[in-house]
Amino acid sequence: MIRSFLLLAAFFGLTGVALGAFAAHGLRGSLSAEYLAVFQTGAHYQLIHALALFGVALLALHLPGKLLKVAGGLFTLGILLFSGSLYLLTLSGIGKLGIITPLGGTAFLAGWLCLGLAAWGFRR
Repeated sequence: MIRSFLLLAAFFGLTGVALGAFAAHGLRGSLSAEYLAVFQTGAHYQLIHALALFGVALLALHLPGKLLKVAGGLFTLGILLFSGSLYLLTLSGIGKLGIITPLGGTAFLAGWLCLGLAAWGFRR
């Protein structure tokens, strides 16, 4: 689990930076200002949750349990659904993809809840 979450954190961090730069430099002339902001929101949330995955991996070294695994899985799912739907929506123009975005946001929230519950149960 630890290695998997570290690898995912690195992958999502790398691609989040790359996609943010792509939006700032490559998409500036081809997307409306509104869609550019939506794309950047996807990159922003991807980077935040890449760091959250990194934190989950480090915490798993000291705090065993299923809640951390679930949190990491939910952060991963959230990135794929939330950020992924925003990327696809802006690049394809298919507005119906926005239906998926709240599912990713819910996964993010549930991931943070699981992380909090894992911390709550932590005893040294």
